[in-house]
Amino acid sequence: MADRSSVEDRPKSKRVGALRGLVPFLWPYRGLAALALLALVLTASVSLVLPLAVRRVIDGFNDANAALLDQYFAAALGIAALLAVGTGFRYYLVTRLGERVVADIRRALFDRVLGMSPAFFERILTGEILSRITTDTTLILSVIGSSVSVALRNVLILLGGLVLMFLTSAKLTGLVLLIVPAIIVPIVGLGRRLRALSRENQDWIASSSGAASEALLSVQTVQAFTHEGATRSQFADVTEKSFAAAKARIRTRAVMTVIVIFLTFAGIVGVLWVGARDVRADAMSVGALIQFVIYAVMVAGAVGALSEIWGELQRAAGATERLVELLGAEDTVQDPVRPIALPRPVRGEISFQDVTFRYPARPEASALNGVSLHVKPGETVALVGPSGAGKTTILQLLMRFYDPQSGRITLDGVALPDMARGDFRQAIALVPQDPVIFAASARENIRFGRLDASDAEVEAAAKAAAAHDFLTALPQGYDSYLGERGVMLSGGQKQRVAIARAILRDAPILLLDEATSALDAESERLVQAAVEKLSEGRTTLVVAHRLATVKRADRIVVFDQGRIVAQGTHDQLVAEDGLYARLARLQFTDGSV
Repeated sequence: MADRSSVEDRPKSKRVGALRGLVPFLWPYRGLAALALLALVLTASVSLVLPLAVRRVIDGFNDANAALLDQYFAAALGIAALLAVGTGFRYYLVTRLGERVVADIRRALFDRVLGMSPAFFERILTGEILSRITTDTTLILSVIGSSVSVALRNVLILLGGLVLMFLTSAKLTGLVLLIVPAIIVPIVGLGRRLRALSRENQDWIASSSGAASEALLSVQTVQAFTHEGATRSQFADVTEKSFAAAKARIRTRAVMTVIVIFLTFAGIVGVLWVGARDVRADAMSVGALIQFVIYAVMVAGAVGALSEIWGELQRAAGATERLVELLGAEDTVQDPVRPIALPRPVRGEISFQDVTFRYPARPEASALNGVSLHVKPGETVALVGPSGAGKTTILQLLMRFYDPQSGRITLDGVALPDMARGDFRQAIALVPQDPVIFAASARENIRFGRLDASDAEVEAAAKAAAAHDFLTALPQGYDSYLGERGVMLSGGQKQRVAIARAILRDAPILLLDEATSALDAESERLVQAAVEKLSEGRTTLVVAHRLATVKRADRIVVFDQGRIVAQGTHDQLVAEDGLYARLARLQFTDGSV
């Protein structure tokens, strides 16, 4: 799914009825909606009465009763005041309703997506999700907060205006209706061409934005390979194509504007000419002619507005379909209806029983194939092997980011699918291979491990992770802003912040996925000592390529092509002279295997 950055570029739906998907969000505020509808009907009715007041005022100039003329002016002023108050009231109610509903939709979408498993994000781009939460909901805000009320108001004005036009002058009404097809035909024909060109223009704008975003996010790589010229050329090419599409759109819009304005004014002049002859023949009054012209303008404006709003409603219907689809998306990993609570205190006994797993994005290849592994409470087990052997998959399945196709995984004797994910994940602290640093302060990043931790506990965790020194050296110390994705820190510093976060969590199960891979020798030694101390009394699974970090593990499990091929202590595995011994000989160059 491609990410769309423009409201005008959102795909439309032929089923405007899809807007019914908004009813569950509107229903709690039905009282507010009813008040808004009442204000809308009032303002539309007052708008239709206003031309009658204008006619009375104009025709009143010929009336000898000056007091009656004053009353007409006063009535016209009162109607205008009522229209102003009603319009303001309608705007307040409708806009407030739209903002409230869209806020609820955004919150519901975020709540839904935040709990989805990684398998869900393999099927849809994160950019598309963000686009739905922002662009699609902004479009719906426009519709609820403006378009729907404007559409209903214009429908009332169109129907009421046509009736009052006919009552004012049936002959002139017939002439107006004869002119309408001559105006609508070019609007429809050129409008289709204009929409196609607008879509093409927006597509090129989106391509231009995507190309610029990709280049700027990778600007160091672009510069390192002296690719600036080619990148500028690519961006310039896309930008020129966008301009060419825009030029064609502008030309078509200009032609349509000329035709529509000329035909509209020609029709108005023709109707006024006929009406003026009727006034001269005393067939109608000047006030009646002005009243008719005002109604004709109101009806024409309503038709034009409805044609524009129809396109907006179609886009909003398409947005609603996408939002409802996201809200109703099925996750392959779900909590049970009646979850079993993880026994407390947590012992940390882990068991994989004949587990086979394939990633949804690669269903033809087994990441794990019949793996059975038992980890005793408090045991430190290292998972080693070549890249892609299945080591990290063990941790992901234990966190229940995915469910295996076959086999069983238990924690303290309870199968993971029988528990609520939030329940057993509270017992696990994870240090991922690519540490995630949030756009917040260092203190807030570490406190992410346990939100109720004190400042002293945060700093103690940082000291244990060998992060205290470089954090205190930052401009504001622990309160320094680390930037998006932690751009203020080096790779090793990010990893130490992530380790401090896990230390602060103080969970009975510790998962380390290449936790020291980005550290220098001195920091690795300090962190390794902290991890060894932290592992005491905890069940620890360590994924590592650098075998020096796992030599002291209680047990080392060797993976290859999704299977366990050996397990034992460091010395036992070296003596077996298998895959582990070969890996060890490649890494230890001083002979101390």
